Amino acid sequence: MMYRAVTHAALARGMALQDEAAVTRLAETIQINVLPGAANAARNYVTTVDGRDVSAELHRPEVDRNVSAVSAYAGVRRAMTAQQQRIAERGNIIMAGRDIGTVVLPDAECKIFLTASVEARARRRLADRRARGQSATLEQMEIEQRDALDSSRSVAPLRAAEDAIVLDNSAMTLKETLTRALEIIQARAQAFA
Repeated sequence: MMYRAVTHAALARGMALQDEAAVTRLAETIQINVLPGAANAARNYVTTVDGRDVSAELHRPEVDRNVSAVSAYAGVRRAMTAQQQRIAERGNIIMAGRDIGTVVLPDAECKIFLTASVEARARRRLADRRARGQSATLEQMEIEQRDALDSSRSVAPLRAAEDAIVLDNSAMTLKETLTRALEIIQARAQAFA
């Protein structure tokens, strides 16, 4: 969510996203927090930028189209990596992201590389958008393009860490995915006990 928050903040300020130096300065100065949501809320987390809840805005099409380009900037990645590492220093945490296991927390005790087919992810994103009242089609999900950009960027490319357990949840429900992830976490916890 943090790269989406930077992208949204840059768009909201009318910044030229091609201006790497300006976007990097923004990433270095804004305060991004990912906080637990209310127990009865639709989201289980809230993302704020400088204290303002921007959660509902982070999956808009303009953010989807631009997040890979913004996240490829080395300065933005350094700023977000530093923020994520500070968060992790607080104690046990579950983090999700495309480079958490390889760059942000390479020494994490348990790494799960969650993957799914392009088709499954496109259907899920489409369902999420529609649940938020946004209109979209499967063709508009642009998942293959984002994967290609993220996998080929020079800084922190998308890849599984060598010691990560790859979990393909293409044919799994959310509950099945969580159950399997918990089994993996518990097995790793016993191994480190």
